[in-house]
Amino acid sequence: MGRFEVIRLSDRAADRVREIVGARDNARGIRLGIKKGGCAGMEYTVELVTEPNPKDDHVEKDGAHVYVAPEAALFLLGTEMDFEATTLRTGFTFRNPNQSSACGCGESVELKPADLKALAEARAAAGV
Repeated sequence: MGRFEVIRLSDRAADRVREIVGARDNARGIRLGIKKGGCAGMEYTVELVTEPNPKDDHVEKDGAHVYVAPEAALFLLGTEMDFEATTLRTGFTFRNPNQSSACGCGESVELKPADLKALAEARAAAGV
């Protein structure tokens, strides 16, 4: 039985993380977090990691390393991180089951902590 990962990375997100890290000296990955802000109450944060924090959750896909800040893990459980480039926007996107609403501009979200009982039941049903 494998370790449950807090988030999942799409192939596009993994490609973009490798591209970002490869272009910077001493970079080891990126760290995801959340902070209070925006009109909906919370914003995702993405920062470069040169020295991983041992308390972070670590997710790796095809050489792309993403670290999740411990204070954000409960809000990000089950999230899929993707990357998109459109005419109007280029950046990481998050399909987060813990998101209850978002502002109209798409820059901030309202998040609730993950339902750990439902998550445990889903994991058990999936054999994880």
